[in-house]
Amino acid sequence: MKYKSYTMSNLRSMPQIKHLSDEQIRAIEIVGSVLPFKTNNYVTDHLIDWSKVPDDPIFIMTFPQKDMLLPHHYRRMESLFESGADKSEINTLANEIRHQLNPHPAGQREHNIPVLGGEKLRGLQHKYRETVLFFPSQGQTCHAYCTFCFRWPQFVGMDELKFASRESQSLVQYISEHPEVTDVLFTGGDPLVMKARILSTYIRPLLESNLSNLRNIRIGTKALAYWPYRFLTDDDAVELLNLFREVKQAGKHLAFMAHFNHPVELEGSAVKDAIGRILETGAVIRTQSPVLRHINNSPEVWADMLRRQVALDCIPYYMFIARDTGAQHYFSVPLVEAWRIFRQAYQSVSGICRTVRGPSMSCVPGKVQILGVAEIQGRKALTFRMIQGRNPDWVARPFFAEYDENATWYTDLKPAFGEAKFFFQDELDAILKAEGIEADYELAVV
Repeated sequence: MKYKSYTMSNLRSMPQIKHLSDEQIRAIEIVGSVLPFKTNNYVTDHLIDWSKVPDDPIFIMTFPQKDMLLPHHYRRMESLFESGADKSEINTLANEIRHQLNPHPAGQREHNIPVLGGEKLRGLQHKYRETVLFFPSQGQTCHAYCTFCFRWPQFVGMDELKFASRESQSLVQYISEHPEVTDVLFTGGDPLVMKARILSTYIRPLLESNLSNLRNIRIGTKALAYWPYRFLTDDDAVELLNLFREVKQAGKHLAFMAHFNHPVELEGSAVKDAIGRILETGAVIRTQSPVLRHINNSPEVWADMLRRQVALDCIPYYMFIARDTGAQHYFSVPLVEAWRIFRQAYQSVSGICRTVRGPSMSCVPGKVQILGVAEIQGRKALTFRMIQGRNPDWVARPFFAEYDENATWYTDLKPAFGEAKFFFQDELDAILKAEGIEADYELAVV
């Protein structure tokens, strides 16, 4: 199958455009002037059920919807379109709106940038002790864009909002000088939009440097769901799979971090064959997704997805909470509801599916997991722990918040039992202050 992409520039040439009304197309264009839009012929031909549009989950996941912008933002942009404004005027307003959508949640641009030789490494993030994130500059796009993606700023042409790096040697040097680092996660965008020969210029230096502390190489990607032919018929598919084999032959664990958000993405021979090809290289495929209103916010969908993943020899890894950025208001579910979805799905699958962890919020302090609702001395409370933390000592320590049916992020919560703050707050403030950063919008709420 030959890849063909659809963006705003050629949306109206898409064969399935006939399924959309003029009003729907107009909404896609208005919202797509602020949030990124890109899809491809595999998504449109094989994943979307056009008879169910506009309610089809993959359509919602890849095509901007009117309500993904807040009403006042939509009205402003719609008025500008109706006035006949030129592209520069539209882009100016789009940038203004984008800056109001919390483009880098959890302080990514401020808190997580490592330093080497006195200089900040803008293409890296180092939030958790063992793991460094690397953003290869040629991998800062995707085969198709998810409308919920928390890294949407990578795709909207605002260079000041991007992470990217070409410096593989800086990555090697940084890891060599930080023996606590055991894992590198290649992320983006999607690293697997790169040609295998480009990806190899980042991976091979890590292997050739024989870094004894580096044990695991991870690749975060949506390619299996959105373009499985990357591993089947692309002209460098064999070269890419051979690169995966090199990682294993060098004695490193290769973790393929696959994003699947709905069971339909696991249907069809292409994705099944692609999974088989990857597993043959010795890589392990772990799966993850946020829980998303309009797409997968039911225990039945999650249970189905977990069972299919295990049947295909993938390992369920994470259920996330929709990040507090972009169209969060459209996709988020209350924390209590997310926990109920997780619990009911977890109860209905066998033990080998229960490797999935969650629901988890990736926020300033760390990965905060909702453990459930407890009743203590006649009062309901929400129970949490950290799966990861800025301070590793915070990990696996339970803490409590007042019960709140409507909270969608940890900053909506108050500590339970009359406590003034959560146990980590003072130390977190000190960590941020030491980095020269004042407590940000997230921290000001708790």
